[in-house]
Amino acid sequence: MIASNIFRIIGSLFTDLLFLPFDMLRKSVAHADFGWWISNAVNWGFLVVLLVLFAYWMGQSRKFVKEGTEDRA
Repeated sequence: MIASNIFRIIGSLFTDLLFLPFDMLRKSVAHADFGWWISNAVNWGFLVVLLVLFAYWMGQSRKFVKEGTEDRA
């Protein structure tokens, strides 16, 4: 009973709250000519964030290699 309620709460969280911006976006740009650009702006935003984080990670990795403090197994 408790496990069933937990999964229902998680499902409700995603369908009712977290996907709400995507539902509004889908409904608002259904008849617009520029709908593809707006819909994919979210994906491009995620890609930019991931590229920035990857560049930061590689910079930190390079710093530790230069200092000789990297973890060698």
